[in-house]
Amino acid sequence: MEYNGGSLASDHLCVLVHGLWGNPEHMKSIAKALRDKYSEDQLYLLVAKRNSGSFTYDGIELGGERVCHEIEEELELIRSKGGNIKKLSIVGYSLGGLVARYAVGLLEMRGVLDRVEPVNFTTFVSPHLGVRTPLRGWHSQAWNVMAARTLSMSGRQLFLIDDYRDTGRPLLSVLTDPESIFMSGLKKFARRTLYTNAVNDRSAVYYTTCIAKTDPYADRGRIQAHYLEGYEDVILDPLNPVSLAAPKRERRTLAGAASHGLRQAPTMVALAVFIPIGVTAFLLTSVVQTFRSLQRIRLHESGLAGIRVENYRSPIWTKDIRGTVEDVYENLNSSQGPSYLPPAGDGSPLDETGDETESDPIALKRRQSHPQFPTLALAPAQFAMIDELDKVGWRKYPVWIHKVRHSHAAIIVRSDTSRFSEGFVVLRHFVDKEFLI
Repeated sequence: MEYNGGSLASDHLCVLVHGLWGNPEHMKSIAKALRDKYSEDQLYLLVAKRNSGSFTYDGIELGGERVCHEIEEELELIRSKGGNIKKLSIVGYSLGGLVARYAVGLLEMRGVLDRVEPVNFTTFVSPHLGVRTPLRGWHSQAWNVMAARTLSMSGRQLFLIDDYRDTGRPLLSVLTDPESIFMSGLKKFARRTLYTNAVNDRSAVYYTTCIAKTDPYADRGRIQAHYLEGYEDVILDPLNPVSLAAPKRERRTLAGAASHGLRQAPTMVALAVFIPIGVTAFLLTSVVQTFRSLQRIRLHESGLAGIRVENYRSPIWTKDIRGTVEDVYENLNSSQGPSYLPPAGDGSPLDETGDETESDPIALKRRQSHPQFPTLALAPAQFAMIDELDKVGWRKYPVWIHKVRHSHAAIIVRSDTSRFSEGFVVLRHFVDKEFLI
């Protein structure tokens, strides 16, 4: 990575953490944007590299330990050469945002955040609430349970079916425990910012990357977008992103319907041919990668992977309480349409499984929020996560990418292609308006 490193004169270290299936090159455009704005004397860059590729299957906990170890090594290396880092910023992309949140807790536990000033914590399209599709009934079993088992430990954690250290709670729930080292560390940052794709993100949809109970962008025909001045057509105004549009009456003729069907026919034929092949390859690869991931996890736990695990396994609470493969996955994930909770006061249970009723205070609370848009059928743990994460305060920026039908990679210009050009607008806003030096 050509933008890695900096001058020993710099007192500010910024760490960049890539996402699932990713590698340091995915962070190249973010690194370049920061370097174009700030010289090596102003900002030292560390692009984390130890979770590259299939290593991201190994889980958020293990990934966070690797990143924490990498940060501590870099700080020690800079000190040994005569440098003195006084400020720390962390930027996470996709799964990297969750890995970064875990690493922050470990840095807090090990006293690093008392020795440096935590400045910026920023995530780009990170699934803070996991990637469980808001579904009700048997759909939840058909997709959320099956998909969770194709990505090894990371999949179990992202779909909230893991049991973190025998707490009886998923890791993502523990990450938002107000008494945990993870929340204590996160609160220390002077600024917490997130960028979320409002539309067309097939990997991590709006509700989870924006930490929200509703999705105003699910029906684009109902809304009028309001853009941030100077960043028109890409970044929405965070104070007033959308309003309800006047209803439109559409007349659809038989000829129009037939024409639409003919246009869709080639796509449907292609899907019928290639989806079975892609799914088969995806499942076979998942089996192989899960096996390899379990082997790496066993090596890590035994201390044979180069990290002394005991250094990162102290109590996690501040108080003594317990509280192509990628393309196939994204296509399958994006094909799951979300479900919504019934309107308040209709007397209906939360879902067909009978897990909750109207007597549940969480269920009642979530149905009363944002009445103009329906509340998503999230899991109880996800609603609790939203409440706790919102308490620490986030500057949230919805992004509307128009040029591509899959915006997850475009928002950070993950590769050199003109189709991702709108992502440069997002990066310009990040370095000019959000990043504190």
